[in-house]
Amino acid sequence: MPIPSRAELIDHLVRTRIAGDVATPRENNLDHYRKLANGDRHYWLGLELGDRWTDEQDVLAVMAERCGVVDDPEHRSGQDTIDPALTVDALDRTATVLRKAAEAGQRVLFATGHPGGLLDVHRSVAAALRAAGCEIMVIPPGLRADEGSVFQFCDVAVLERGATLWHTHSPMPMAAILDGLAHQGRPLPDLVVADHGWAGCAGQRGIDAVGFADCNDPALFLGEAEGTLAVTVPLDDHVVDPRYYDPLTAYLIDAAGLTAQP
Repeated sequence: MPIPSRAELIDHLVRTRIAGDVATPRENNLDHYRKLANGDRHYWLGLELGDRWTDEQDVLAVMAERCGVVDDPEHRSGQDTIDPALTVDALDRTATVLRKAAEAGQRVLFATGHPGGLLDVHRSVAAALRAAGCEIMVIPPGLRADEGSVFQFCDVAVLERGATLWHTHSPMPMAAILDGLAHQGRPLPDLVVADHGWAGCAGQRGIDAVGFADCNDPALFLGEAEGTLAVTVPLDDHVVDPRYYDPLTAYLIDAAGLTAQP
């Protein structure tokens, strides 16, 4: 795939609604911000936020700054947004993290709670890092979490239930992996590239972590603001065609100085 320029990628993100006027409605965003502020741990995505984010207006302010949602607290319904420039800025920061991982030959673990949208993004970056000399970690066999199996598909850890790859926000699958590695006496990853609770759990345990997050998943953005996550990339994490993420992936791999693999 041709490597898009920054301007071309921004145009693509807006046209495909990965950013810009996204499908996630304002009502849903504000509901999640409120539930996070009220202490609902489902929305903490594996992070320990304590009592630092008990005001939903503080959460909204961070989301406006780091994700690009509408910053007006009186905007209660209808369209909400992700700033595509912030998406590309975060991809550039992620590229710096990936470049350093490649230069150091780091151990990297990939995981997704959004296999219907982001699996191939993770798979492609994993292949590029392996070609650059990184160790793409193999997780222990037989792991269980949330009444499902945790295993790897195309180098990416996922949760499976009933022969179906599962959409999950839970941190428990990542906790199962990290605990399983420790039980085997194996080293933990130097870097985790993930989303949802997979990224939050890794960051909370002190592992360098990059996470992809939608505008209704504020926890990872708060984690980046507090320094628990290295980068959080704002995007709609499940658009109508997963191929829409291909230009984003090509841009990220190129910006990291890596080479895309078949």
